[in-house]
Amino acid sequence: MSQDKAFTMEVRDDGVAVITIDVPGESMNTLKDSFAEEVGSLMNRLESDDSVKGVVFISGKPGSFIAGADINMIDGCENAVDAESLARKGQAMFDRIEQLNVPVVAAINGACLGGGLELAMACHVRVCTDNSKTALGLPEVKLGLLPGSGGTQRLPELVGVQQGLTMILTGKELRAKQALKAGLVTEVVPQSILLDVAVEHALKRKPKSTKPPLKGISKVLEATKFGRDIIFKKASEQAQKKAQGNYPAIDKIIQTVREGVERGREAGLDKEARSFGELAMTPESYQLRQIFFATTEMKKETGANGVKPDLVKRVGVLGGGLMGGGIAYVTAAKAGIPARIKDIAEDGIRHALHYSYERLDKKVKRRHMRRAELEKTMLMLSGSLDYSGFERTDVVIEAVFEDLNLKQKMVADVEEHADESTIFATNTSSLPITQIAAKAKRPEQVIGLHYFSPVDKMPLAEIITHPGTSDKTIATTVSLAKKQGKTPIVVKDGAGFYVNRILAPYMNEAARLLLAGEPIEHIDKTLVKFGFPVGPITLLDEVGIDVAAKVAPVLVKELGDRFEAPEAFEKLIDDDRKGKKNQKGFYQYGKSVKGKPVDTSVYSLLDIDPNESKSADEIIDICLLPMLNEAAYCLQEEIIRSPRDGDIGAIFGIGFPPFLGGPFRYMDSQGLETIVNKLEKLAAERGERYTPAPLLKQMLENGWNFYQ
Repeated sequence: MSQDKAFTMEVRDDGVAVITIDVPGESMNTLKDSFAEEVGSLMNRLESDDSVKGVVFISGKPGSFIAGADINMIDGCENAVDAESLARKGQAMFDRIEQLNVPVVAAINGACLGGGLELAMACHVRVCTDNSKTALGLPEVKLGLLPGSGGTQRLPELVGVQQGLTMILTGKELRAKQALKAGLVTEVVPQSILLDVAVEHALKRKPKSTKPPLKGISKVLEATKFGRDIIFKKASEQAQKKAQGNYPAIDKIIQTVREGVERGREAGLDKEARSFGELAMTPESYQLRQIFFATTEMKKETGANGVKPDLVKRVGVLGGGLMGGGIAYVTAAKAGIPARIKDIAEDGIRHALHYSYERLDKKVKRRHMRRAELEKTMLMLSGSLDYSGFERTDVVIEAVFEDLNLKQKMVADVEEHADESTIFATNTSSLPITQIAAKAKRPEQVIGLHYFSPVDKMPLAEIITHPGTSDKTIATTVSLAKKQGKTPIVVKDGAGFYVNRILAPYMNEAARLLLAGEPIEHIDKTLVKFGFPVGPITLLDEVGIDVAAKVAPVLVKELGDRFEAPEAFEKLIDDDRKGKKNQKGFYQYGKSVKGKPVDTSVYSLLDIDPNESKSADEIIDICLLPMLNEAAYCLQEEIIRSPRDGDIGAIFGIGFPPFLGGPFRYMDSQGLETIVNKLEKLAAERGERYTPAPLLKQMLENGWNFYQ
């Protein structure tokens, strides 16, 4: 079989043409613009060959059908018309597949996403495997786009308007059984018989188009225009509640699906192609695509040039608290590596094991996982009150209290009880790694591995190196974090590392605004509208007011006065306000509390008379600019290795608005002159802590940008 083609066809003796998709030189299949010609010539053959009785599309790559279309194609488009014509080409290609006179079957194993699912939906039958890697979805919204090759039209036709909209608006992927229940696939089979079953379907009569398998209220709503109007209105409200009007793709998706439902597929496809072209040119889509490219690039890096990581077969976890339990869970459930938890009390171990069990049990109940898989994963977790079993660990991750002496003792214990090659990774959020490694016998094997809470949900991990950390230790730790499902960035040791360091001034300024009388909701709502997932005052409650109060002096001691926190923290701590964890903070908590009301008693505690005096724009500048400035300091001091790492760290670590591209891309898009002028104006009004970082002034003088 020639390997310079992505699509090869073989006609079997029974008359079934098997088309194998195998893009040369790539680990995953992605659809490229250049394939239109290849598929076109195959269609010419199929349309004119009467001996072919059916067609099967199958992937030649193990564990993946088609992961989507190649995003680079969009970057090659100069305007909306170019991007629109890309969409129309895709639509025409899939229309030809759908219009073949013989049955066409998609045999799906592994990822079937974006353009891959659009191709599969153009087939008359879809059969997929029960493989845990099999997932079907249209994730284009995550790139600020909509599906451009018929997806907005075919998906609602197959699964119903409500389910179709939900999938397209969220980018949600369905597992095999969910896809079967939704009507997206016809049959789910073991991988070993995928081709045989697909061929059986290809030899049957071409199936008539079916209606979505709707039940109950969905069936009633989708049957009338009045009911469908309700669905579109609700979908828009729910999506915009989260998106806050910052993502233009959302309205376009709803309008495009609606166009097809009300005016027919042809009108829908026309609207889809035009909308795709318009969205491809929006700044939001541009920034979201850059994040996609950056994370794809990072997946290929080891964190230490030219150094291969060692294989990690067993992990030890010190401490069975919330962090320790979360770390053990991602190690066993995501990385598939056995984890042994050590705690000083039986309760700690029990708590950590229960943490994993709860999360896995939820997956079983949602049918994302079989009971047997839960049991297999739980068998990878064990616990102990001493260091027995630690002699076989390759990496030990410490998640004990933030106390330097205790952490140094942990290093000594691990050096005594584990193997000479064992890496000691500390999950500290504020203590310098250099100090934790100060008394180590093997400092080259000590590294920081900072997770964010909750560990099973937050995508970022900061890998913190001190001057003595070896490249082998870095590469092995980066590799482990990736297996745990994290996007790791390598940062240099320093107070607050990167993420907490840029977050602290942002939170401090929000607290100052509150003390000056700005209402809590006004501050929080303004920054959520700007694009952050939660406001800074809510975040203080979530992180813990006591934790924020502890971190502040560490940052001031190491980095100086610009990190000075407002005095109010002491009053809050004295009043035992720790935030969400003890149900007492800036907001009200408890079972009887409806919604998320502010705990107004906090105003009298802090002697505040709340009164809105600043505009939304002023609040954004006051809180955001110190964060941007600090990000520039971190780049100047080489805490982070590049603007790219700084952007990914801020987006995945603190939810910096992804559609703005991260602090560095945002500064580029605003113009460094604007940023520096605003900082200088605020420094004159609010204090020296706003003085622009020397790097910003130097870059402005030289006319440089962070990204060329």
